Amino acid sequence: MFLSCFLFKNLSMGQAFGCLQVDQSNVIIREHFGKFDDVLEPGCHCLPWCLGYQVAGGLSLRVQQLDVRCETKTKDNVFVTVVASVQYRAVADKASDAFYRLTNTREQIQSYVFDVIRASVPKLNLDAVFEQKNDIAKAVEDELEKAMSTYGYEIVQTLIVDIEPDPHVKRAMNEINAAARMRVAANDKAEADKILQIKKAEGEAESKYLSGLGIARQRQAIVDGLRDSVLAFSENVPGTTAKDVMDMVLVTQYFDTMKEIGASSKSSSVFIPHGPGAVRDVASQIREGLLQAQSLKS
Repeated sequence: MFLSCFLFKNLSMGQAFGCLQVDQSNVIIREHFGKFDDVLEPGCHCLPWCLGYQVAGGLSLRVQQLDVRCETKTKDNVFVTVVASVQYRAVADKASDAFYRLTNTREQIQSYVFDVIRASVPKLNLDAVFEQKNDIAKAVEDELEKAMSTYGYEIVQTLIVDIEPDPHVKRAMNEINAAARMRVAANDKAEADKILQIKKAEGEAESKYLSGLGIARQRQAIVDGLRDSVLAFSENVPGTTAKDVMDMVLVTQYFDTMKEIGASSKSSSVFIPHGPGAVRDVASQIREGLLQAQSLKS
């Protein structure tokens, strides 16, 4: 607004004195008795108003930008607002066409942008609109270039700067994305738990296997030790048999066990009625087991 007022103020002063100054990147349309006469380029020009010459108006040759917001619907019935930025400028060689042939340049450009976007976006799904925004911008630019070149304007560039779906749709898309990521995270967590369970089971199996080997070796050592003890006692004490030695060993272990149970202050063992005579039966059972083990080993 300030530029226009300043320009026409200078024009009025120039016409009053019969001369005119045109600023850089601007042109002035000169008429002679209401008919187009010439395009005045930047510099100083003579304007004899007394001979019927006058200034019809000015035109800027600078690049201008128009932002157009267009609401339309995609193929999957989602309403979106597409924001297109159109950069254009008047061509100096066609300044007369740009000045006389269009009443409102910005509205004309906006109409073409609406037409192309509303013809292109409804053919695409919402995801495809985001992926092919450059193709949409190229279609808008080609249509504008073809239409506006006849009016003396050049389309410098057309950009699709924003695509805004309905807020509810945008929220739903974010929730879908979040749910998909949560599903992937749950699968990964379940796979990790599975690996831990497998490793734990393998560790328990290995532990039980090694524990079984230890118990087997312990029992084998006990059997070997008792055998050596019986043989040594029989050799050192003439007249004793292996049965006598085993009875003595079992009685000794019996009393050692009773001593350990009684020595514990926190013992909660329950004793049932029994007597030393029961040791004989226990001894015979253990002896039979040891003899069976030795026979199986041999």
